[in-house]
Amino acid sequence: MAAKERAETLEVAGRTVTISNPGKVYFPTAGHTKLDVVRYYLAVGEAALRGIRGRPIVLKRYVDGAEEPAFYQKRAPTSRPDWIETTTLRFPSGRSAEEIVVNDLAQLAWIVNLGCIDLHPHPVRATDLEHPDELRVDLDPVPGVPWDAVRRTALLCRNVLAEHGLVAWPKTSGSRGMHLWVRIAPRWEFGDVRRAALALAREVERRAPELATSAWWKEERNGVFIDYNQNAKDRTTASAYSVRPTKDARVSTPLAWDEVADCDPAAFTLVTVPGRLERVGDPAEGIDAAVGTLDSLLALSDRQAEQGLGDAPWPPHYAKGADEPTRVAPSRRAGARAAKPAAKKTAPAASPRSGKRTRESATLVTIARAKRREDALAGLERWKERHSGVAAQLAESDVLVDTMRGRSSTWTRIRINLRGVPAAERPPAEPPDPDYDPRSEWE
Repeated sequence: MAAKERAETLEVAGRTVTISNPGKVYFPTAGHTKLDVVRYYLAVGEAALRGIRGRPIVLKRYVDGAEEPAFYQKRAPTSRPDWIETTTLRFPSGRSAEEIVVNDLAQLAWIVNLGCIDLHPHPVRATDLEHPDELRVDLDPVPGVPWDAVRRTALLCRNVLAEHGLVAWPKTSGSRGMHLWVRIAPRWEFGDVRRAALALAREVERRAPELATSAWWKEERNGVFIDYNQNAKDRTTASAYSVRPTKDARVSTPLAWDEVADCDPAAFTLVTVPGRLERVGDPAEGIDAAVGTLDSLLALSDRQAEQGLGDAPWPPHYAKGADEPTRVAPSRRAGARAAKPAAKKTAPAASPRSGKRTRESATLVTIARAKRREDALAGLERWKERHSGVAAQLAESDVLVDTMRGRSSTWTRIRINLRGVPAAERPPAEPPDPDYDPRSEWE
């Protein structure tokens, strides 16, 4: 049996923080350890705190490193130092949880020691949990969409927000997209903030339908999706200067607007960002002084409603809104099915959520469900080998790889949209391969 690694003790913000297993490799490809991640956050210190200070935070714990599945922990560990602060949040489900609130670097180092690689704060302060002080614009490109489309969408969003009296602060997402954060006065409840975000998404889509979309259903999207639902209560997104769980340890990095056109998100990593911060400072340093109002965007939402644009779909597990359209995907609605040629009957697949048998759409089929993303992608390659002729007809955007959130962890689902494949050539329904059932861990 290998000897247990000695813990590392750090003096941070006047407190002693113990880092257990400091040499544990968190990024196998890049070679970074847990202690490397802790030291990164201490190096970017105040800039990282700016995005999380005073906010309840969901602990997303990668206890086996960035390339293994993480699990979500809303409730603060019962065993914690007395200097760890908490607050109690109530969720749409009616449940509540005592969550950690980070106010200094010692508290930040302590949660990183728990395995938190990226930071997921709520858009509220602990002093007012029902009124967000942040509007979050999450730009999520459809597979195959180039970075240029993301940056052009960001610039258009910036212009629309400015027309409504709001200042947008851009940052890379740490993946393929971009985030724009907007400070707002904490006067509106979550529903109104989400409504303002939806109005923005629809206005950007109206001006550039070839570039951006507000469509919730992936099978309807083209271009860059403006995810208005990130503003629903209990949704969190990685904060500025968060290290992301990518093989190269990318960082969600604030940008100056004149950097957006030419920047390469891959250039911002755990290794490079501290030096960048020393050279150019934090482009988001002034965000807390640029507080705006949602009045104008909400007036735009009212005008859109008068034109027939009501509510849009909410995420799963939220109560259905009074004005919300059906939550059934377009390809599975009765009218859509009736318009398609009759297909040979096959045994329906099991739903991982309910365990009941559900019918697949004629065009949208689930081909893999797995605990690990790599296993799901391997299943996709096996499907392509079995159906090489069909695979050759697919556009990149026809392969939908979804990170699904379970009770406390994520899993991966892969679906294939066969809309571009003639009905006679579509393969018959098959059980997903692999066929992970997230309920197995609950039981």
